[in-house]
Amino acid sequence: MNYEKKKVLVVGMARSGVAAAQLLRAYGAEVTVNDAKSEAELGAQLKPLEGLQLERRFGCRTEDLLEGKDCMVISPGVPIQAPFVTKAREMGIYVTGELELASQLSLGTLVAVTGTNGKTTTVSLLGEIFSNSGKVTHVVGNIGYPFSLAAMVSKKDDVIVSEVSSFQMETADTFHPHVALLTNITEDHLNRHGTMEVYTAMKMRVFGNQTPEDYAVFNADDPGLAGLSRQVSSHVLKFSRKREVREGAFVRDGQILIRMDGTEKKVCRPDEIYIPGPHNLENALGAICVAAAMKVPIPVIRHTLKTFRGVEHRIEKVRTLDGITYINDSKGTNVDSTIKAVQTMMEPTVIILGGFDKHTSFDPLSREIVQSPMIRKAILIGETAELIRASLKRAGFESIDDAGSLGEAVEKARNSADDGWNVLLSPACASFDMFKDYEERGRIFKEIVGELKSRK
Repeated sequence: MNYEKKKVLVVGMARSGVAAAQLLRAYGAEVTVNDAKSEAELGAQLKPLEGLQLERRFGCRTEDLLEGKDCMVISPGVPIQAPFVTKAREMGIYVTGELELASQLSLGTLVAVTGTNGKTTTVSLLGEIFSNSGKVTHVVGNIGYPFSLAAMVSKKDDVIVSEVSSFQMETADTFHPHVALLTNITEDHLNRHGTMEVYTAMKMRVFGNQTPEDYAVFNADDPGLAGLSRQVSSHVLKFSRKREVREGAFVRDGQILIRMDGTEKKVCRPDEIYIPGPHNLENALGAICVAAAMKVPIPVIRHTLKTFRGVEHRIEKVRTLDGITYINDSKGTNVDSTIKAVQTMMEPTVIILGGFDKHTSFDPLSREIVQSPMIRKAILIGETAELIRASLKRAGFESIDDAGSLGEAVEKARNSADDGWNVLLSPACASFDMFKDYEERGRIFKEIVGELKSRK
């Protein structure tokens, strides 16, 4: 779409909205920016817009700004069922999101990663792989660096690796990655999507515009993906840590192999991957498929798997004090993600759970905690504390305590732990009841842990 001289309303001034406004001005659009918060409340978030010619309409209703607009770009936090979105479409206004906008205006080869868990680690790993192969690489999307910023500087030979959420896919009509990866699907965001069928359909939209010249990568071990690969038009690759696959990445006789076009190549041993845990083996296998589809040499993939150190807030060791290791897994924002963190624990562990209610069941996590020989106690915080408590008790887990704040939770966990134990923050919930996002929650956890004094 040509946005020059188009009257565009950008709704929501978080990072992606601000970046969308910058991109649209660069392409000659007449931009109005809008947020329910006042300019004073938004504060430093608006700094990138300084010097740009645009209309600022803050602290007012979006419905009142639709007249005369050609296009509206909405934040991922805005559901497509929102009344002002419905009204805009009825008025003939083109409604899109920042991800779709940026994909229309960017250059380079697009790679997309979606799924319930593993997205951030996988896109970060892929970013390292492509950079190590000599490509100018932009890691963008739901990971925190808006696609729109990359779209302003990307070149034809660049690689763009985009982390894609189900929220963003609601408005992704022409989004067309050359390679797209679906890591897994488990219950999440039902407060937004309503049913697993709708949530799954949003994830599958990432493949919707692909052709037989493109690649679709699926996790063969995830029951939530069973049969979904038959719905795509692109070349399918699969990965599995449990069995061989016809085309894709798998483990056999202690070696990771990639099989494509009838040829098998050894990559490395699973124990040579720097980041630990079965979930990270899955992330690595998916990344191998994507990299192989993009013709990255095997030695580059091997080197990156051996040296990539993971991402902040995902099973991140913060410090060891008085024999207790503190682990930040604030990115554990749903049940399945926290289950994977629990499975990674190799020492006795006190886990801190709880946060914003996304209307999902905690029972699978409770069963995992009961079955784990390592989880010795749970400290509960946030609005889901009572829901988690009830679920844990139904499963037969009784070693539970409550805390009114994250600081109190850390202190109680420390008092419950012994020498050689872990204290694990992996909430299994979003953060919005107590924090701006999981990153703020993780940073504050690390600050609290960093300020602890030795008792010895």
